[in-house]
Amino acid sequence: MNKPQYKLVALVVAVALASGGGGYWLARQGLADHPAATTAAGATEDVRKVLYWYDPMVPNQHFDKPGKSPFMDMQLVPKYADEGGAEAGVKIDPGVTQNLGIRLATVESGTLAEPIDAPANVMFNEREVAIVQARSAGFVQRVYARAPGDVVPAGAPIADLLVPEWAGAQQEYLAMLKTGDKALANAARERLRLTGMPESLIKRVEQTGVPHSVVTISAPIGGVIQELDVRSGMTVSMGMTLARINGLGSVWLEAAIPEAQAGRVRTGQPLEARLTAYPGEAFKGKVVAVLPQTNADSRTLRVRIELPNRDGRLKPGMFAEVSLAAGTGKPAIVVPSEAIIRTGTRVVVLLAADGGHYQPVEVQIGQESGGKTVVLKGLEAGQKVVASGQFLIDSEASLKGVVARLTGNTAAPVDASTAPPPPKTAALHQASGKVESIKAGEITISHGPVVSLGWGAMTMTFKLAKPELAAGLKPGDSVAFGFSQSDGDFVVQQLGKTGGGQ
Repeated sequence: MNKPQYKLVALVVAVALASGGGGYWLARQGLADHPAATTAAGATEDVRKVLYWYDPMVPNQHFDKPGKSPFMDMQLVPKYADEGGAEAGVKIDPGVTQNLGIRLATVESGTLAEPIDAPANVMFNEREVAIVQARSAGFVQRVYARAPGDVVPAGAPIADLLVPEWAGAQQEYLAMLKTGDKALANAARERLRLTGMPESLIKRVEQTGVPHSVVTISAPIGGVIQELDVRSGMTVSMGMTLARINGLGSVWLEAAIPEAQAGRVRTGQPLEARLTAYPGEAFKGKVVAVLPQTNADSRTLRVRIELPNRDGRLKPGMFAEVSLAAGTGKPAIVVPSEAIIRTGTRVVVLLAADGGHYQPVEVQIGQESGGKTVVLKGLEAGQKVVASGQFLIDSEASLKGVVARLTGNTAAPVDASTAPPPPKTAALHQASGKVESIKAGEITISHGPVVSLGWGAMTMTFKLAKPELAAGLKPGDSVAFGFSQSDGDFVVQQLGKTGGGQ
């Protein structure tokens, strides 16, 4: 037995004795697995049927007779018929469950209704836009003191235009009024209106009896001047745009919703917005549009939200955080997210059965929110799953072979010529710790002692065998992991989140 293996065996014995379970483990392997217990004089015949022998470190390799493992310095362990097949999982006495820190959770049927929080920017409401144009050709006599960015009320003057064409038409209309012929007068008045003359100017001509060829162009709505393309002395043509005014009675928020949550957003959905400019104050609005295109760079969906802005406090360009009360609306099977184990290729949970049996079950998961995850396939409501201590159960299954060796369960070694050659894969070392940082292809973990290598607690950076192993993890998460050494690098092969802190 080499030094690391001796340390591992010594640690197992110390833990078992400290928890008062040393006799239990020895009895479990020496008596429960062998009803005819070994005595000082020798061993009686085991009446239980043995299916095959195996090495707990390489459980997929089966042997037809007992002996020493060709992979590790330990005896092969029998697999009995009444223990079930490989799918039977692992059995732990209920009295030891608490010592291992195992916590169970019930699979529930319910709905997830957790708010969606997303960043947003305040924008102009593009539906409140007024374009100021010249209705007839003329000359700019005066431009009032306006500039782009100015906020003006409705009716505020912008420029005075001289329209020579209107002077002759007004004189003709006044002449028709003097004749007393209503039909001709009405026709002349209609001509004034068709030339683009505003109704207010026509009434002014009627009241004063003199022509007015200069018209004041004013803002049709209150808001901010976005464009101002008029200068004193310039010539304007009919239909030329002089100014563009954007109303401020309401504003838009454009929020970036993650693509994974886009299906939970709908038009008309109420929400709250909070702005850094007004801490502690919430602005209520609703979703007016879900834009049809996703941002390819950030994988977010643009959602347009409308907020009233009667006091003008919301100004375009401000930053906001929006919160939408969104849910699936359909009943689903949900489990605590901490019960989910992602191996990189599969997603599994440990299903708890009667009598302390634990069995891994592959599941298909859906939406995750508020610490709960929807399970689309693999579980039913009412079942019990392990929410904390999954990797301790996995370690317990691996330690069975060590405890069996301590009971003196020996047998004649198998013929080396018939034993398969040892696998060429590197040894896997188990540890637990806390994630410090995650980068591309690497993860930094503050881990506890690694018994198989004789290491103490330290913080070090590991390479990831697959980048998806770190999916769903963030700095501060407690994890259990297995790693191997390859070409001088330490590579994480197994990685999963645990429920407890380090």
